[in-house]
Amino acid sequence: MEFVLLFGVAALVSAIGFRRFVWFISLGYGFSVAAIGLMLTVMSLDARAPVPLAMSVLLIVYGCRLGGYLMVRERRSAAYRETMRNEIKDGSGTPLPVKAVVWLSCALLYACETSPILFRLTNHAPVDAAAVAGIIVMGTGIVLESAADHTKNRYKQAHPHRFCDVGVFRLVRCPNYLGEVLTWTGVYVSGLTAMQGVWQWLAATAGWLCIVWIMFGGARRLEIRQNKNYGDDPEYQEYASRTPILIPFIPLYSVAKYRWLVG
Repeated sequence: MEFVLLFGVAALVSAIGFRRFVWFISLGYGFSVAAIGLMLTVMSLDARAPVPLAMSVLLIVYGCRLGGYLMVRERRSAAYRETMRNEIKDGSGTPLPVKAVVWLSCALLYACETSPILFRLTNHAPVDAAAVAGIIVMGTGIVLESAADHTKNRYKQAHPHRFCDVGVFRLVRCPNYLGEVLTWTGVYVSGLTAMQGVWQWLAATAGWLCIVWIMFGGARRLEIRQNKNYGDDPEYQEYASRTPILIPFIPLYSVAKYRWLVG
């Protein structure tokens, strides 16, 4: 029953995508997670559950930061709007039933991503190593993603025609996507000792695998765009040859050739 509430909250908030198609996966994503976090916070306070409470607050921080950042960028950045028009259909010719399928699929994904926190709460799991590790990894991911967005935004204001290779971009070429992966990996890890039954494992694992797959796909699309914009720049070629695309310290310098894997 509680999982249905997660889905309902996500569906209610992400319905803004009917106004603009891209909002299903941008503003609808961030603010759906924040709304789910708010609901779980109330539930955790009532149950006096410290770990779900801490992670629910982190969901609110994550969702509000991401949604607010995307809202500001969409309003202020003409380059971002052009990129979205090129990569994502505006939905103007999309039939309503198809939009409904996208809407419900997105809401289900957001519910599945956040479900490990719900399962830890409703299963009354004790504080353990998985819970502590989950909070640490999740918090690290949120900080990394925030730092990456802030760094790139500031750098692009000063160097609008150059690729960003400062700060956390020295670690990997897509630190914001890495932060996203860490955030949801932390959520998933927190549920490893709390989940019960096949359907709980299925929901949580599907949500985690799906968002990781989406992030690798996003890294691939970004790499293609970067190569198009900076492929003739020797500095970029040198940077790309020594900086992993997504996973630190693993010499994977290109995901473009793995189209079968990341879409």
